[in-house]
Amino acid sequence: SNFRNNAQLAMSRQQESKGVVLTGYHPTTEASPASPHCADEVESVSILSRKTGHYNIHNRVKNAAGKLPYSRSSSQDSLDELSMDDYYSELEHIDKTGRGDQEQQEEVVVKVPDEGELEEEWLKEAGLSDLIGDPAADSQDSLVLLSTLTRTQAAAVQKRVETVKQTLRIKNKQYHVPDVRDIFGLHSAQGQKPSDNHEEVSAERSQNGKRDVISDDQTTSEDAKCPPEQDIPVTEMATGTGKTSPGQNIPAPETDINLEISFSEQAVSLKEKLQRSPGDADDAHLPNFKLPKDKTGTTKIGDLASQDMKKVHPLALIELSALFDTFGIEFKSHKAVKSKLKESGLFGVPLTTLLEQDQKKQQGTKVPLILQNLISHIEEEGLETEGLLRIPGVATRVRTVCQELEAKFYDGSFAWESVKQHDAASLLKLFIRELPHPLLTVEYLSGFVAVQKLPTKKQQLQALNLLVLLLPEPCRDTLKTLLEFLQRVINNKAKNKMTLNNVAVVIAPNLFMCKGFRSKASEQQQFTMATGTANIVKLLIQYQNLLWTIPKFIMNQVRKQNMENQKKMTRDKAMKKLLKKMAYDREKSEKHEKNTTETDALHGVIRVQAPQFSKVSMAVQLTEELKASDILARFLSQDGFVSVKREEVCLCEIGGNIGERCLDDETYMKELLQVNPNAEWVIKTHLR
Repeated sequence: SNFRNNAQLAMSRQQESKGVVLTGYHPTTEASPASPHCADEVESVSILSRKTGHYNIHNRVKNAAGKLPYSRSSSQDSLDELSMDDYYSELEHIDKTGRGDQEQQEEVVVKVPDEGELEEEWLKEAGLSDLIGDPAADSQDSLVLLSTLTRTQAAAVQKRVETVKQTLRIKNKQYHVPDVRDIFGLHSAQGQKPSDNHEEVSAERSQNGKRDVISDDQTTSEDAKCPPEQDIPVTEMATGTGKTSPGQNIPAPETDINLEISFSEQAVSLKEKLQRSPGDADDAHLPNFKLPKDKTGTTKIGDLASQDMKKVHPLALIELSALFDTFGIEFKSHKAVKSKLKESGLFGVPLTTLLEQDQKKQQGTKVPLILQNLISHIEEEGLETEGLLRIPGVATRVRTVCQELEAKFYDGSFAWESVKQHDAASLLKLFIRELPHPLLTVEYLSGFVAVQKLPTKKQQLQALNLLVLLLPEPCRDTLKTLLEFLQRVINNKAKNKMTLNNVAVVIAPNLFMCKGFRSKASEQQQFTMATGTANIVKLLIQYQNLLWTIPKFIMNQVRKQNMENQKKMTRDKAMKKLLKKMAYDREKSEKHEKNTTETDALHGVIRVQAPQFSKVSMAVQLTEELKASDILARFLSQDGFVSVKREEVCLCEIGGNIGERCLDDETYMKELLQVNPNAEWVIKTHLR
């Protein structure tokens, strides 16, 4: 079809050079001039055979009643032919409402890595570039990181070091790349145990008293299998068994997401059991995934200080690669070649540039103001409007509003009351797809696409969790705001007829095909891409609360790195002198407090400080059931305390084996004290 031919043509440019060019996605439509669309006009797709991926797109004439020729059921839970119609209709709508008529979009080149170059970039991003001879890298930091890795994580690093080593040998490079056996103390024969000189790491205890996977030595094949006596089992996702007909109102199965054991270790132990069932692709009932309670507290993105989040990134990258490696899935992180981009405006502007503009108007802005305003306006008009997000706005009117926003948004003179709701929804989608780099980033977009290749929804969810951790903060915050809005739309599905499926298939092309990020593919591959990306968006929306959680096994690895770094500082002679001088200077002033703290610890008492509120300290007696929320409630109830909202304060764990962490209200303090006995406890203002 014309659609397919032009889709391939749009991405075939410069194939001779070592790069893929991202351009605006412009499928060919009917040759007749485009006329303005009515707000309730909807284009659809005729699909000759979805099973084989063959389809043709044409304009559908609106019926006399102005309604769709089929009804939409609010109970529609699986991707079917009708819901996929919306996907292709959205593609055609993207073409007809494109802004590229008068403004030529800048091409963004994504470099295809050479042999070995991908692995070099991966090792640099993982903080392990000294393993490939980088003189600027800190070998001590690498050793600390390597000492915390699980077997599967270490294997992922080993695999990439070997690839670089082989590539350099072929290219006759002279600088030395260490043997992987020297790095890990491993024998080259697969499956052999680590050598005795590999650093022993003591096992930390979970809230159930069981071992957490922290180091290479700690994790054996038996450990990864989660023994029957463990309180939190690794449960196989229930797919393909016990399915009921779509008409039956059966609740989705509950499935725990184990955050204590490395995802890749779980995958290795369960690989033979987890077979994709014939009905898995439909997912008529998405599992009700939930997080088991963690007495030491669940850590969300935003709860952890920046110095610790910097350690989370390489660990998440290594873990994601190990998970993909377990199933032989290729994951290539691309890089965007620098090109001239817009330096001002609202649409088609890099996210970082847009936020810099916004922060001049409103300090602390983390999500673009234009996106916030579009969402607010859509919600003010009501989320019960049928076909919200699916029914496009009038193309000519959308372009006019877009131009007015560019001219008047920042001076406050734009008249929002004149914007139609469907036009605002079209502008929201336009903003997402017009970003010069995808919201899911050039680096990790292929990783999001690769998620659909994992065999179960549980593993797909685990991979998405790691990918969210890898996103830059501006992209992650903007994605969260978008997903929360989409969920609110779905919450009104009984009236707006926008189910999870309907929203996912409409949003998917805007997230995954922005600026034409798509490779040359056959019709079957294009169809697979369409259904796959729609399913990924479903997972992002459905499980967004889980995806912004930092897994406990990664938190344990961060704690271990902090402990090792403290040992390194203590060994440094210059640091010893500095510590000695600091200890001498404050010896008298802290002597009494030190004795008090030691006495408190012996009697099960902690000192909670609140320097922001002129509160020196508050003694708190620990009990088995004492939670962080109890301490905050006691603090806020004191006489003479300055008025502050409960949601604006947080009890923080500071120091010891963590930088700073805002505690979950359900954190059991006695359990956490065992994990971090040297921490200080401080009440601070913190907006989650």
